[in-house]
Amino acid sequence: MLNMVEGLARLQAVATSPVVATVAEAFAGAGKDLALVGGPVRDALLGRPTHDLDFTTNALPDEILAIVTPISTTQWDIGRAFGTIGARVKGENVEITTYRADAYDGVTRKPVVAFGDSLDADLTRRDFTVNAMALKVPAVTLVDPTGGVEDLVAGVLRTPIDPQISFGDDPLRMLRAARFASQLEFAVAEPTLEAIVALRATISIVSPERIQSEIVRLLQTDDPSRGIRILVESGLIDEFMPEVSALQLEVDEHHHHKDVYEHSLTVLRQAIQHEKERFGDAEPNIALRLAALLHDVGKPRTRKLEPNGGVTFHHHDVVGSRMVKKRLQALRFDNDTTAAVAKLVELHLRFFGYAEGAWTDSAVRRYVRDAGDLLAELHILTRADVTTRNKKKAARLARAYDDIEKRIDELAEQEELNSLRPELDGNQIQTILGIGPGREVGEAYKFLMEIRLDEGIIGQDAAEQRLRDWWSARA
Repeated sequence: MLNMVEGLARLQAVATSPVVATVAEAFAGAGKDLALVGGPVRDALLGRPTHDLDFTTNALPDEILAIVTPISTTQWDIGRAFGTIGARVKGENVEITTYRADAYDGVTRKPVVAFGDSLDADLTRRDFTVNAMALKVPAVTLVDPTGGVEDLVAGVLRTPIDPQISFGDDPLRMLRAARFASQLEFAVAEPTLEAIVALRATISIVSPERIQSEIVRLLQTDDPSRGIRILVESGLIDEFMPEVSALQLEVDEHHHHKDVYEHSLTVLRQAIQHEKERFGDAEPNIALRLAALLHDVGKPRTRKLEPNGGVTFHHHDVVGSRMVKKRLQALRFDNDTTAAVAKLVELHLRFFGYAEGAWTDSAVRRYVRDAGDLLAELHILTRADVTTRNKKKAARLARAYDDIEKRIDELAEQEELNSLRPELDGNQIQTILGIGPGREVGEAYKFLMEIRLDEGIIGQDAAEQRLRDWWSARA
């Protein structure tokens, strides 16, 4: 719970920090108002780390630039049209924006930029009350015209104005509600949630790139499931990623199986936990988290109710991989992320054959080869995919995966598994067979790769003889 005494002390510390104090003194010396605004104020009150110092002022862009130039090493004005000037002050990036009084046309989401003359009016146009607080500096005065402090105490996300108007102005705010709910572990106020339900179709005016950016930010939180539930329960996710809500399969009285949606949220939470254990403080692995959330999206399309009361989802891994690739491309994810998620979804079932019986060394090599540079992520996804309440089964699967990782490490020491390739390269193949570049070289390379996977390292002399025998048999 928010302790206001401690929160105000943290605000005081932020206000007197070298960067904020330097900027504040420069604006005060120029006779201009300045306030730290939004996320840094919210996070300081909550005791969270403060990042990305954003200020607002009654100074116009040209005036801002003139004020910050003497106190900064670098300045940039890429946001000048929107009133924003950036600068690097004492080694930290800051952005200062003129008070805004924008209006939206409700069609394009692009505001008609208008500069304002009131801090209160600037704050009221922001997305949520908890982000609509400002700290005047250097005077250190908290400005909260919309009840942000009360909502911080209550742990509630609420729009500063009628949510129908706020979301009508900028539908992306609906997605931001889900993201902040997870990031801050807050609930969404009922009227705000009702507005999301009513206006969900308006997200169509938002570009795929902006939607993708909010999905990524949601997945970067410690537990995205709270935000995902808001998106699913409001129906908003159906407008850009309907595969997730489709995981809520109907369960009839005769055909019993797991709730795939709840299972997927559990896998996502467990994957994040394993990710932190394995990678420590590294940046959140978005490809892994997307794969965890989407690994079973092929199940609704492949679901078959058997006469004996069973349910099957044959080939849902392959079908799901194709679905994921198509969806992520539509949301303009980069090619590397899209390919990684699709591969992880396709491979996520591969390990369970190992749990049924020990693999040969050849099978282990193929597992490593197919995973490629995603082997660590596949390890995590596969472990996270175990959500059974049967403790004996869970323990058996955990032991099996411990075993396969141990075998991979042992084979890696012996055979350089991290760089699986035939013992003869393309140039050597051409020299040995007396042929030039062409299809035959590729076929020979593939033949030698199969030997490498099946038998491990056999030595270059043996590989050359096997290649000559293969070539003679072809002739």
